[in-house]
Amino acid sequence: MKKKVLILAGGYSKEREISIKTAKAVFKQIKNDYKCKILDPLNGFIKEIRKFKPNIIFNALHGRYGEDGYIQLILENEKIKYTHSGVEASSICINKLISKKIFNKHRILSPKYLIYKPGLNKNYRNIFQQVNKVLNFPVVIKPINEGSSVGVFICDKKNFNSNLNKLKNEKEILIEEYIPGREVQVAIMGGKKLGAIELVPKRKFYDYKAKYDKKAKTKHILPVDLPKDKLKEVENIALRAHKITGCKGITRSDFRYNKNKFYLLEVNTQPGLTELSLVPEIAKFKGISFYKLIKWIINDASINR
Repeated sequence: MKKKVLILAGGYSKEREISIKTAKAVFKQIKNDYKCKILDPLNGFIKEIRKFKPNIIFNALHGRYGEDGYIQLILENEKIKYTHSGVEASSICINKLISKKIFNKHRILSPKYLIYKPGLNKNYRNIFQQVNKVLNFPVVIKPINEGSSVGVFICDKKNFNSNLNKLKNEKEILIEEYIPGREVQVAIMGGKKLGAIELVPKRKFYDYKAKYDKKAKTKHILPVDLPKDKLKEVENIALRAHKITGCKGITRSDFRYNKNKFYLLEVNTQPGLTELSLVPEIAKFKGISFYKLIKWIINDASINR
């Protein structure tokens, strides 16, 4: 009998649309090998899991509730094998403050930052002065626990307050020094270096639209035009970040390369798996087809991740 694979997709986060695209792409690859079903965990999904009785759960959720340890804890309690990183690594990596503290502790270079809590301090003048003194403008502001560049703004002195106001409903906002330079991303697969890709967006930066809209015409460069020693350096940093945060399966680390230095922005524990996604593109360049990549992720599934 064919094994049952339940693909979790959609969910509550602002990345719902991308999650569904990932799930459909995965389903298409494995539908002949397994008895597959896509489930949106909006309500009563534990009941549905128990009813379907999957051998493996493919976690195609992105963002809050799917990539932050919440779903992972439920799956651990249900004692069902699942893909990607576990509870602790997921909760660490989605929280940009906690992950930054870990990067800094392990001497991994990351942009300087401040934390702003809108609920506690509504005086933009104070935070403006602090940012100007500690970080200098321009800066990048972003929610502390979103992915796919959701709610990310590059701010100068003129638009800082107005952009900060757009995130007033967030509990915590990360304010980061803006690092100019090249956008390099590195994929890790099973605790080994898979490869790197460089992105040249036509938009202001590699935002949500640049990531997922073909019309944005973001340029993907493979292989990355870096000296061998610098390419090895950035891949080694990504591998270290993957390991020190306790990640499993595949991850993708985002870097800025400026003045011969790599700045780690974040580690993504559940990279997208759509036709425009970067990990499948890197894998293909390394001779691993999309089908083989998905099969590897499924075979890597386990409990106690």
